[in-house]
Amino acid sequence: MNERSTKGSLAVIFLTVFIDLLGFGMVLPLLPIYADHFIEDETGVWLGLLMASFSVMQLIFSPFWGRLSDRIGRRPVLMIGLAGSVAFYTLFGVATILQSYWLLLASRIGAGIAGATISTAQAYIADSTSLAERPRGMALIGMAFGLGFTFGPLFGFLAVPYEGAPPGPWPGYAAAILSAFALGMAAFLLPESLQPGRNGAFRELIDRAGFRRAIATPSIGVLLLAIFVCVFSFANFETTLSLLIKGDQESSSPFTFSWGQVCLTYAYIGLTLALVQGGLVRRLAKRASEGSLSVAGGGIQLLGFVLMIAAVAQGSARLLIGALAVVVTGFAFMQPMLNSLLSRRTDPHQQGAVLGVGQSVNALARIAGSGLGIPLLRIGLQTPYYTAAGMMALGVVLVLIAVRGGKDFPQEP
Repeated sequence: MNERSTKGSLAVIFLTVFIDLLGFGMVLPLLPIYADHFIEDETGVWLGLLMASFSVMQLIFSPFWGRLSDRIGRRPVLMIGLAGSVAFYTLFGVATILQSYWLLLASRIGAGIAGATISTAQAYIADSTSLAERPRGMALIGMAFGLGFTFGPLFGFLAVPYEGAPPGPWPGYAAAILSAFALGMAAFLLPESLQPGRNGAFRELIDRAGFRRAIATPSIGVLLLAIFVCVFSFANFETTLSLLIKGDQESSSPFTFSWGQVCLTYAYIGLTLALVQGGLVRRLAKRASEGSLSVAGGGIQLLGFVLMIAAVAQGSARLLIGALAVVVTGFAFMQPMLNSLLSRRTDPHQQGAVLGVGQSVNALARIAGSGLGIPLLRIGLQTPYYTAAGMMALGVVLVLIAVRGGKDFPQEP
């Protein structure tokens, strides 16, 4: 690929991941409003289903898209995902006009399927970069992740014109327009990255044998477990945050953020993630190994969770905002470096499949973290963050074991 096509390709990959996380970040702060306006849900079951549906589809379809891209190429799979995003984000907007919970659920399921191509985007980066450049490439995906999580809550904020109003359709329409723009860029600027002769065999939707082969590779199984534990820890934090800071009579939270402040808090988290990954992590990736940066990120997150526990105990909003920056900075170091390590340890012929398994593990961790976090919050306001700190300590140990227990896969000349 020449320099111009490479820049165009990276722009499309960036937009693909950005749109995926835009949808996730857009819905997260809106969920309490959906529960109030769209359906009677005293137990929280339907709200939980709406939240989990996106991640469940990513759990199932990330390996599917990854293996399909190993077979037919990265470009067609990415374009299919972007076309699906156009359709399902449009449906999201229609669902809010009709105030239909079931159409909203269908749109989230579809968006989860379409957005599961993030593993294919990672495989594209792996195809197009050397081992030395791969950490910086994965950090670019992390920056898109952070910006998606920044603008998603801002779109959600624009959906509600005033406190207590039902959400409007424009977040869904805006995400659909961005998806259509990215699809057009893919059509004209995205060359195929999969080299001829490297096509893998495509099997059933759930490739159990492929998963067994992946974890049989030295350190891959431990790396996948480390990814699960670390993402579970972060999901435990991010899914309880809106309930913690919004505050109500049932939760006895010391914080009483307004609806706008909740959205802006999530945008602040995403912006911090994007700035750290796009600036600091990409620079440090030239000088330090993935293992060192991952372990450092885990230690920073541990400190952040301790500060969060202190902020809740003191009822200090300022300390809480500082703690959020520390937690997110640690996550910004850890996530792309673990993905880069996973790619380095993987056979180039199976990049899509193994990175797809990694995204499924990521989605499973988000489902588990979301499901456990809210009940823990009901037990005690600090309980989710004690749990997150303990899980992160375990994650750091697992990363150390994985780094010392494996080696890079031999690269083709």
